[in-house]
Amino acid sequence: MGQIVGAALVSHHPGLMQCEEFRVLQGAGSDSDLIPGYARVRERIVAACPDVIVIFDSHWFTTGYHLIDGGAHYSGMYVSDEMPWYLHGVPYDYRGHPELALSVEAVARERGVRARAVLHPDLPRHYPTINVIKQMRLDAWPIVTVSSCQNCETPHFLQSGEVIGEAIRRSSLRVVMLASGALSHRFNGIDWQPNHPRIFHESNVSRPENIESDKRAIEAFREGRHDRILANWDEDYRKRPWEAHGAHYLQMVGALGGAASRHPGTVLSDYENARGTGNVHIWFDTI
Repeated sequence: MGQIVGAALVSHHPGLMQCEEFRVLQGAGSDSDLIPGYARVRERIVAACPDVIVIFDSHWFTTGYHLIDGGAHYSGMYVSDEMPWYLHGVPYDYRGHPELALSVEAVARERGVRARAVLHPDLPRHYPTINVIKQMRLDAWPIVTVSSCQNCETPHFLQSGEVIGEAIRRSSLRVVMLASGALSHRFNGIDWQPNHPRIFHESNVSRPENIESDKRAIEAFREGRHDRILANWDEDYRKRPWEAHGAHYLQMVGALGGAASRHPGTVLSDYENARGTGNVHIWFDTI
């Protein structure tokens, strides 16, 4: 029987892909703590000995279906169409795992969940996948990326996660899941001036109430109280909103049991700003 041997919520913001000199300048003399945080997350991944890594990508927006990339191999040179002057020239070359993607589709069909595997080697890449692969050197493992379906509601994302969790259990695989995205995700305006000279400082997150909400979520994560997050989702976190309406987290926690999950989180980085959004790395022990 397959197992989910670890999970994490990880930041992927583009500033982390710039050179250290630039990041230190933006950090008023010191780098973002999310950079050494990647090394801390990677240590946990290595210790978990996974066969496959599943990444819930909060920029791969799809319509009508949750999609799972099932290509055998992906390679190329990444350039962001969002900010090509800032994020470009990133090589990638890694294996996929078609069997797991097809198993997810099979379970979805059984359960009437709208999810499909896509086995196309030219499927475009997105930086929530590429950035974390590069920063944590994840190309040592097969990678399967899952989309954020933009016409879904919260229960649909949880159902997608349940299907993925069941497909993993039916396999013989050890899997680590990474929810790649921010917590609150409201950008500062284009002409906004920082509240603090260290751009990563939490006071530069777009709204004080978003900081408070993000910290409530982080405390609930520490306690393994995913039920509390989900109970307050519509009234709190959905309104911020979280990146991709929380699709990355909701699918991950759906695979872990949803509201029944009591997997505790270990915070592996400072809570930081990125253009007004709230970012942090948190590892969840699952076994």
